[in-house]
Amino acid sequence: MIVVLAGPTGSGKTALGVELARRVGGEIVNADSQQLYRHLDVGTAKPGAAERAAVAHHLLDVAEPGQGMDAARFVALADGAIAGIAARGRVPLVVGGTGLYLRALLHGVIEAPGRDPSLRARLTAEAAELGRPALHARLALVDPGAAARIGPNDLIRVVRALEIAAGGRTQSALHAAHAFQPQRHRALFLALDPPRDQLRARLDARVVAMFAGGLLDEARWLVSRFGGALPPRLPIGYAEAVEVTLGRLALEEAIRLVQVAHRQYARRQLSWLRREPNVEWLAPPIDAGELARRVNAWRSPE
Repeated sequence: MIVVLAGPTGSGKTALGVELARRVGGEIVNADSQQLYRHLDVGTAKPGAAERAAVAHHLLDVAEPGQGMDAARFVALADGAIAGIAARGRVPLVVGGTGLYLRALLHGVIEAPGRDPSLRARLTAEAAELGRPALHARLALVDPGAAARIGPNDLIRVVRALEIAAGGRTQSALHAAHAFQPQRHRALFLALDPPRDQLRARLDARVVAMFAGGLLDEARWLVSRFGGALPPRLPIGYAEAVEVTLGRLALEEAIRLVQVAHRQYARRQLSWLRREPNVEWLAPPIDAGELARRVNAWRSPE
């Protein structure tokens, strides 16, 4: 029995999750793929020291940048954390916006075609020759849904979606079928739905605060740790921050690019969540006390 609190980046999940967990006697299991990595705190809006002191958090800082982390490993770690929380008589509260991880936790890992190294090599070479947007356009022809979810510069995910499509079924079809598999956990699935203008303003302001509050220091650490061979699939904003520290991108332009990337990511998260069954949408302002009463009533039905 778990409570899931999802929503787009910047919607206030972290603060509400801490307050809700405090009121219902819960502990938080992180379901944000970007917050799994150590050392990358500012750019991922990771819960701060006060929030972690107020409520126990799990699945933060469980991997090094560059280490592999997929849905199957996430589910194994999350299942272990949930079992431990329940054994202590506490309420597992899964908080995050990574739709793939949430779906895998609730419905199991997608059974998708295996990796095809030769196809991956050909697609990667094609992207190098023609540009990543050209490969993304190819994906849009065979799987428009996947192309809408994946950014044109996210080469790893574009290649994977094309690799799956080559197996006969698109990634979108697999996801659609997977969403309606029986649930692995009894779950109250809540999602935040802030007004779009408010969300955009919050995201834009948060990016400015990130660059002023330590993101560039974390980018310098990445450069010192990895040199020119940065890990693939870094969280949003780190590639641009690295370029700023190396003098190859103006700070103002980096902020603009990262603001756009965060807005696009939020739209993809909302699109994903709207395809999920049994989601209860919460529009602000949210009364944490009333929400806690709802959670307690759900856990102990008469």
